[in-house]
Amino acid sequence: MRLFAIIYRFIYNFAFLAMVYLSLNYIEKYHNRAVLAMLILAYAGMRSVSVVRSFHFFTRIERLEGETRRMIGLVGEGPSGSAARKQVIADVSLLRRDGEIKSYIDLFFLAAVVILCVAKIVTD
Repeated sequence: MRLFAIIYRFIYNFAFLAMVYLSLNYIEKYHNRAVLAMLILAYAGMRSVSVVRSFHFFTRIERLEGETRRMIGLVGEGPSGSAARKQVIADVSLLRRDGEIKSYIDLFFLAAVVILCVAKIVTD
């Protein structure tokens, strides 16, 4: 299921990139194409801010994982309590890594969209 989520994110972003590419190529007037490119740049900027905030969130989660691991070592509740907590920490770290991978995919495609928009604004 994790792989399907990453593939979905890749296909979604690729479809967005293809839509931007086709829409910017089919508009013939420079003024209309530049306005559309600027609107897409604004949208990409807002999504980029969201991705950067999610990276900040993931670093906070990573710190909490380290603190929780340290606290588990200090608290001795027996083997069953420790195993359950270790499993929860492992699940959280797996979800965090998957979220980071998805954020990197988003950032890659947003950078491609920005480059494409800037190229269409600069050229006639």
